[in-house]
Amino acid sequence: MTDVPRSLVWKRDEIESPCVQICVIHPETRLCTGCARSIDEIGGWSRMSTDERRIIMAELPTREAAPKGRRGGRAARLKR
Repeated sequence: MTDVPRSLVWKRDEIESPCVQICVIHPETRLCTGCARSIDEIGGWSRMSTDERRIIMAELPTREAAPKGRRGGRAARLKR
């Protein structure tokens, strides 16, 4: 197998992934805290059409992957 520079592996003529390599799914929003995509979107990204990817990319800036405020600590946990 030929050695291909790692930086060229993901270069394609399609919309690139919004992945920032901070892959943590928030337990409440169920979105990745790095790129704000859902598990289904992340898993299906390579099979999506350019139009499907473009729609998701347009929505990402409006998504909050993790709530901004504190969750309330012990008192909030006990109320649940």
